[in-house]
Amino acid sequence: MAAQNMPEAEVEIDVALVRALVRDQCPDLAVLPIEFAASGWDNAMYRLGDELVVRLPRREVAVRLIENEWRWLPSLAEHLPLPIPAPLRRGEPSERFRWPWTIVPWIEGEPIGLGDGLDQDATAAALGGFLRAMHRPAPLDAPANPVRGIPLPDRDAVTQRWLDAIEAPGAVRDRWARLRDTSPHRGPAVWLHGDLHPLNILMADQAPSGVIDFGDLTAGDPATDLSVAWLLFDDVAHRTALFEAYGGVGADLAARARGWALALGIAYVANGADHPVLSELGRRAIARVMAD
Repeated sequence: MAAQNMPEAEVEIDVALVRALVRDQCPDLAVLPIEFAASGWDNAMYRLGDELVVRLPRREVAVRLIENEWRWLPSLAEHLPLPIPAPLRRGEPSERFRWPWTIVPWIEGEPIGLGDGLDQDATAAALGGFLRAMHRPAPLDAPANPVRGIPLPDRDAVTQRWLDAIEAPGAVRDRWARLRDTSPHRGPAVWLHGDLHPLNILMADQAPSGVIDFGDLTAGDPATDLSVAWLLFDDVAHRTALFEAYGGVGADLAARARGWALALGIAYVANGADHPVLSELGRRAIARVMAD
């Protein structure tokens, strides 16, 4: 299967830059130690002391995502049963760094990843409850997202390209075609995390301790987030437990969530050349959907 690398950073970010930005704009925090924490497709994260993280966009496309998080996450956090990185400080563009950036709380835990050592019963209950609280009707001015929360047929063109890129067999293509044509979401657009894969869910003491990376925050079909049931769990019992904690999932919603899991799995494989964990998440998601 051919795959693509993650996008390259469009700016250089290092500890010295982050230290200078904090000193300039948040001088009361300048005495805290700074160290690199992680880098994703859109943002770089630097630990600031024991309780904070500096989050900086590494690509221009991520600037809008930072703005969305600053506007919406503080109010959403009030209603959610797991911690999220709602911004605490806003860094403004400057001569040192041309884009806005934020300081957010540090949330203890490690990404769930492939789920090794996970208490799956506790995880199903926690994620179902989190999504039940998250999926409340969103306002009309909620962030728009052209690739998340949308009807599955609108994902078809890009999914077909990625199916070709990974040289997917006919059975996977046929399953995508059937799930793509499931009855669409007809209820109100609800708040969505938008990118709820296992690397954006933190684990401590074998259970979820927080949810991070709300860069794809949007409103739309709850099936987008419920796809995590196939991105994370091997067996039907734990997917069912998640749906029960969510408050129940009808047949069409479950089918669309399965379709989203397949589309995302295909995307992770197609774009995971330099990210083996993400690529493996994709392969497992495809296998789980095909086994249903």
